[in-house]
Amino acid sequence: MSQTIATPPTVRLDTDVIGRPVSRPEGPAKVSGAAKYAAEFSVTGPLWYGYIVSSPIAKGKITKIYADEVLAIPGVQQVFSHENVPSLAWFDRSYKDQVAPGGSPFRPLHEPEIQFSQQPVAMVVAETFELARYAASVLRIEYDVDEFNTDLKAAASKSFDAPKGKTGFLPPPKPKGDMDAAYADAPHKVSGEYTHRAQMANPMEMFGTTIDWLGDGKKMKIYDKTQGAPNVQQYLTKIFGLSKEEARIISRFTGGGFGAGLRPQYQVFMAVLAALELEHSIRVVMDRSQMFSMGHRPHTIQNLRLAADDKGHLQALEHTALAETSQFEEETETVVNWSGIMYNSPNSKFDYQLTRIDVNTPADMRAPGAATGSFAIESAIDEMAYAAGVDPLDFRLLNYTYEDPTENKPFSSKRLDACYHEGAARFGWEQRTPEPRSMRDGNMLVGWGMAAGCWDASTQKAAAKAILHADGTLVVNSATNDQGAGTYVIMTQVAAQTLGLPMAQVKFNLGDTEFPEAPIQGGSWTANSVGTAVQNACQEVGKKLLKLAQDMDDSPLKGVDFEDVQFANGCLRANEDVSRSVAITDILAASGEAKIEADGKAGPNPANLLKYSMHSHNAVFVEVKVDEDLGTVHVTRVVDAVAAGRILNPKTARSQVLGGVVWGISMALMEEAYLNNDLGRYVNHNYAEYHIPVNADIKKIDVIFVEEEDHIASAIGVKGVGEVGMLGVAAAICNAVYHATGKRVRELPLTIDKLL
Repeated sequence: MSQTIATPPTVRLDTDVIGRPVSRPEGPAKVSGAAKYAAEFSVTGPLWYGYIVSSPIAKGKITKIYADEVLAIPGVQQVFSHENVPSLAWFDRSYKDQVAPGGSPFRPLHEPEIQFSQQPVAMVVAETFELARYAASVLRIEYDVDEFNTDLKAAASKSFDAPKGKTGFLPPPKPKGDMDAAYADAPHKVSGEYTHRAQMANPMEMFGTTIDWLGDGKKMKIYDKTQGAPNVQQYLTKIFGLSKEEARIISRFTGGGFGAGLRPQYQVFMAVLAALELEHSIRVVMDRSQMFSMGHRPHTIQNLRLAADDKGHLQALEHTALAETSQFEEETETVVNWSGIMYNSPNSKFDYQLTRIDVNTPADMRAPGAATGSFAIESAIDEMAYAAGVDPLDFRLLNYTYEDPTENKPFSSKRLDACYHEGAARFGWEQRTPEPRSMRDGNMLVGWGMAAGCWDASTQKAAAKAILHADGTLVVNSATNDQGAGTYVIMTQVAAQTLGLPMAQVKFNLGDTEFPEAPIQGGSWTANSVGTAVQNACQEVGKKLLKLAQDMDDSPLKGVDFEDVQFANGCLRANEDVSRSVAITDILAASGEAKIEADGKAGPNPANLLKYSMHSHNAVFVEVKVDEDLGTVHVTRVVDAVAAGRILNPKTARSQVLGGVVWGISMALMEEAYLNNDLGRYVNHNYAEYHIPVNADIKKIDVIFVEEEDHIASAIGVKGVGEVGMLGVAAAICNAVYHATGKRVRELPLTIDKLL
């Protein structure tokens, strides 16, 4: 049975707004081309262009740059490299940049040493894009080449424990019981190695920056492709010694990020560098191949051992992982912990190791760590279920956790069991025959597989400002981001609902550092963090409105407390007698106020963090059809049942889950950044050879939102859906392929050669 501890507080909300599948207000601008992205903004004067030059070697040192040859070309303004940057930008190796994820990121053009292939080594600035690109192509650079290693397995012997206290990283759970003895004594056991190579976020919009040089000291308007404008501002002000007024960051629209935009990428540094030196407006955009040089989901090797008794109860669970990191950072992910949260075993052991290779630092990528860990544990659980002779769904229910075994805390809410039951019913799981190769459709082998996942439900510090105008229109501002998740529409819904206004009278603005600060958009925390700040700001406006209403002559609301009023249909009225009502516009007109402003903030509740384990959950059911002769795999049907707290907008939330499922299909069957270890370079660094799904690859996807509200995880009952919808999809596909073919594949992507 499910466990729901959270109790909703008293909040006046109009259910006609929240929970409706409302379309995005910015949608028409996006489809018509009116929405401007970072590399599309106009500037006040002439615009020059920077083109980045990337290293052709994986490790070594620059010995000579023939910049004079390029500077002699008419229209070329400057060649930036390590030779002229140190006097312009402040760098300190001991300084840890306070950027997300935490660490000390690679510093472009800082020194002649080459630390990874495609490292930016220079930038040519010219009066036109075509000239900058041509000049960059003929810039001669000489290198001394050093020996390098980009092979994770070859570096495994030098692995080390991931550093504790690393931002965003939870150390592996402590061991329980006697894992080795329990494994040895159990009647049913499985063990295996599960691998996926590096995967790239590769959003459609390439990383770019347009700088409008305003000519007032060092004042700049910086349009950047990012998942967090305040994060970029913090980075630039520290590196270049700028004030916030000198570095205003604007990011109104982001054409996908998936984690790649959590950190400021190197093009924004190089654009600001050039603008400050040349005192001119600059635009710098990465090309597609350079998008493969800025971080990736790390190549990871996982090992699991599971053992169960005769009835299918887990007796032993061991999950270890080895992941890559760069030579200059210790990038970490939470990979193995999810196994201990999801499954109850009296004997367990976990370990997470890193090893250094000569690549750029891996980066957070949608559901970082969890997408990796869920593939391994959910594949191994399927194998364990077969070994114990138990249906994979029944096996998961047998080993269900009603509290978090890794932290010995109750869940703030958990309806994964409902995800299992509702997903199975929608999919028709009861019609499955368990034997591999037992289901067919003509010459196609049919397989049904399932898996599950969980993701942190966390709240970050966020702020918003609400401004109610005398004509009844409401403007709400926050420096948050929208990379496509639907932030514009759900924040408009929260604001409209809180003050009882039609959505047409509410405008939500984001992506500008002149607005109240908000966290980067990542971790599935935007809806609950910024949404709570928006609600709080609007409630503060409401309190001011009530005071003004009570100052009116013959006010029907005299003596009514704020807790006893509601906002609906543009009016403020008493709960017990809705005829005691005043129109919001009448309140403002009587007061003589042109507008009412209020700020709202949100943040984590420390007491709840200590008491509860907070997660979203999902269960995925997949049908595949495998051509018996050719070995091609077709994902023909997916049901993804998600419990993610209160769903603010089922239309945009469903879109998020659809995207997650598509990415899970891509992770399972297509994605692999092929690293040639002889060159130390990703050789398929383009859309033509880095395979991702197209429309023809995607068939029926059914999304279920299990009813759930969690006011412990967040004040507005939301958990977040951005990451969790992807979890388990890759494992469910692999499990379905086993059911279809009888062959286990433990290495992603699951390509034809692995089935033949």
